[in-house]
Amino acid sequence: MNEKTIEDFLKSNNDAVLSTFRKNGAVQLSIVTVGYYKGGACFTTTSDRAKFHNLKRDSRCSLLISGSDWRPYIVLEGAANIYFADNTEETVLKHVLRDVYRAAAKKEHPDWEEYDQAMKDDNRAAIVIVPDEVYGTL
Repeated sequence: MNEKTIEDFLKSNNDAVLSTFRKNGAVQLSIVTVGYYKGGACFTTTSDRAKFHNLKRDSRCSLLISGSDWRPYIVLEGAANIYFADNTEETVLKHVLRDVYRAAAKKEHPDWEEYDQAMKDDNRAAIVIVPDEVYGTL
């Protein structure tokens, strides 16, 4: 499956299930809303969530993105890139979070200053998964 196919699919499908690994090796599943970003998928999360801690410890993950009736679907497998206050310069993080919003919401935010402050207050991180492998039924 090529990047254009992934992009086209993510432009009309945002519901996803993320799998990460817990400390004990068990799989943690999380429902996320995703968008297309730089060859893969993106979403935001707060830094107190299990998925955030799991991905910091082990960036390997899978992301199942599905249509409304679970078909068609694609699965992205790879490593997550995490952008958050501890590893990303503030201005860069602000723009990545804005890009993720645009990708997942498919629109501009009505008040970017308010959005930026909310992201900072929530201690939000942007997660970007550029896959090593992609499969599914389209």
